[in-house]
Amino acid sequence: MKIKVCGMKDPQNIKQIACLNPDMMGFIFYEKSDRYVDEQSLKEVIQELPSSIFRVAVFVDEDSEKVFQICKDLGLSHAQLHGNETPEYCAQIQAVGISVIKVFHMDETFDFLCTKPYENCSDLFLFDTKTKGYGGSGKHFDWGLLNSYTSEIPFLLSGGISNDDLSNIKALQISQLIGIDVNSRVEISAGNKDVNKVKELILKTREG
Repeated sequence: MKIKVCGMKDPQNIKQIACLNPDMMGFIFYEKSDRYVDEQSLKEVIQELPSSIFRVAVFVDEDSEKVFQICKDLGLSHAQLHGNETPEYCAQIQAVGISVIKVFHMDETFDFLCTKPYENCSDLFLFDTKTKGYGGSGKHFDWGLLNSYTSEIPFLLSGGISNDDLSNIKALQISQLIGIDVNSRVEISAGNKDVNKVKELILKTREG
């Protein structure tokens, strides 16, 4: 199971987490987020990351040209789209060689038919807890909802995941679930990850 550590902000902390070799690291370019990071502060440290780690840029209804520019300038392979981006918008991002992770915000009213228009323009889906904000809530949604998912598009599970949840996640046995996205529950403060918690999570996730 793949591990994505999202909301990385501090250059030194980014280096520490990179040493643990997660599969993906996420950087938030949404200015209203507590974990917002600007291009300039990332430029140097991004270049030092191992090539084995996919670098994910997180956006919310951002202008597509800005998405292209940030991903190109920083060498980011994926754009994670948290807003109301249309399938046409996602296809535009894919067309320039950037992989798309489309996010869906889950509650008991969610209908998986909403994902269908995005199947031909997304490389991955990500299912997160629906809140007033865009991620980083520290809250679960009802994972039982995922039993209604029938698309072949693989997905990441997000929403308040910590070490305590790993056994329950592994027990889900949903073939399209290929990884987890962790953020607030492995933090000391917004954007500052607890290295020991992340290390334990990666070890537990990959064991067996």
